[in-house]
Amino acid sequence: MEKLKFTVTEENNKTRLDAFVSSLNIHISRSFAQKLIKENKVLVNGNNAKESYKVKPQDEIIIIMDTPKETKLKPENIPLDIIYEDKDIIVVNKPKGMVVHPGNGNKDGTLVNAVLAYAKDLSGIGGELRPGIVHRIDKDTSGLIIIAKNDEAHKNLSEQIKNHEITKIYTALVRGNISEDDATIDMPIGRDKNDRKKMAVTKDGKEAITHFKVLKRYGDYTLLRLKIDTGRTHQIRVHLAKIGHPVVGDEIYSNGKNEFNVHGQMLHSTYLKFKHPITGKVLELEAPLPEYFTKVLEQLKEREI
Repeated sequence: MEKLKFTVTEENNKTRLDAFVSSLNIHISRSFAQKLIKENKVLVNGNNAKESYKVKPQDEIIIIMDTPKETKLKPENIPLDIIYEDKDIIVVNKPKGMVVHPGNGNKDGTLVNAVLAYAKDLSGIGGELRPGIVHRIDKDTSGLIIIAKNDEAHKNLSEQIKNHEITKIYTALVRGNISEDDATIDMPIGRDKNDRKKMAVTKDGKEAITHFKVLKRYGDYTLLRLKIDTGRTHQIRVHLAKIGHPVVGDEIYSNGKNEFNVHGQMLHSTYLKFKHPITGKVLELEAPLPEYFTKVLEQLKEREI
């Protein structure tokens, strides 16, 4: 049994307790959060509380988690592009098309299956289906992702994410010619009310901030460098589609059609900057653009403005 401790910030003021618990970077669904609360495994300032309790800044939330079961996942000998590794963490350059962890019909071929074959020990905070997983990127987004080898590293990295202390920079090719050289998109994101599998800009959504800078213009296409202050699901894709410049190849937030016949969004997690969870040393890591991405840019060279 393990106790995870969190302090409520101003950003989450008046959020329902079950919603707050499910928003934490420990991969707990809202229904599972409600189950924990009913079992008195979520304490607010040392006391039991109802799932409808509205949290306040400085509330101390303790979540009592059972010791994770031994994972039943199958290790698979899938090649990994490891950018950095030590005894506490692994940073992998994930290829497009690879799901991060099993679920919803994806039982094998995931990053977790690959890492289980490579590393002897992983943190258990994410549960038996998500060992070591601190954060995620979409199946068809490539690039850098951090894996925790132990619970201490996992907790520290989760806190850095929660406090917006990890710098995440992406590269994307979008449709259309963006006139501004740089700008900030500040639009709240929540579940799409008409399609629960999608996210959307909604009035009652959570704060979502994306900064972008134009790297190159290719007539009807623009290459962007993007920095996100928040990590909402599908954030970059939703924001860019909302301003009329969807990511090339995005099959959910665009029509997916493109002259290059790429499948899945041309979005790559290029750069991470964070403090090592144990030593405190600042790490800056980069992953080059994948081959399919650079080939498209080569085709666009003659159109560069």
